[in-house]
Amino acid sequence: MTSASPTHLLLIPTYNTGPKVLEVVQEAMEFQAPVWVVADGSTDGTTEQLEVLAARRPHLRVIRHDVNRGKGAAVVTGAQLARAAGFTHVLCFDADGQHPATEIPRYMALSAQHPQAMICGRPVFDATAPLERVLGRKLANFWLGFHTCWAGIRDSMFGMRLFPLTDLLAVMEATRFGRRYDFECEAGVRLCWRGVPVVNVDTPVRYLTAAQGGVSHYQYVRDNARLVSLFLRHIPGALLRWPWLIARRLAGKTRIAA
Repeated sequence: MTSASPTHLLLIPTYNTGPKVLEVVQEAMEFQAPVWVVADGSTDGTTEQLEVLAARRPHLRVIRHDVNRGKGAAVVTGAQLARAAGFTHVLCFDADGQHPATEIPRYMALSAQHPQAMICGRPVFDATAPLERVLGRKLANFWLGFHTCWAGIRDSMFGMRLFPLTDLLAVMEATRFGRRYDFECEAGVRLCWRGVPVVNVDTPVRYLTAAQGGVSHYQYVRDNARLVSLFLRHIPGALLRWPWLIARRLAGKTRIAA
């Protein structure tokens, strides 16, 4: 396992992910330390198993939400505690096995080179990706581009992202939105409006079957309704910021090459 970083933290929000989260955490710790897990009201027994593991692994911490508050809320809780502990950056990493842990060092290295930027994964889908998810992602990507004047984020909802903590908490503590499935879109729009530059990283992603331990809490109607609401709500703010966003884009201040 790599030595513990005093500045960069790997943060894994989880809710009833089953045994897969234990595999994900142990694999991630081979490439990064410390690792913090926010158990967001899980009732499947994995929180207790993670706490047993943390008792043996000094760079693993488990944080509990007594009830399920949503992925975004779990990230905000972990980020606030990370800020209090003196960390400057947090890499969010899904608990369901979609993200390759082997990519963690690349994200961390890019953040060290560009500490002012958010490092955003751009998923490289394989044949396991559900068609409706891929098509829905394309539509969400268009609207994220509209709201940010195509400032730089190449994927609207990929969960593997590395944030500067000061900027992330500045935008998320200023709103009550973005606490559930809409976290990546809400944070992405607001961080672009804040002027945080983007580094995009092509990253393989896989969708595991139930037999492989895959768990999904995605609900087509509910979660897409939440995204539609988000994009409608931000249209006035986007239009007001377009001149500034266009100027920044023309000046090359929005996107940094990986």
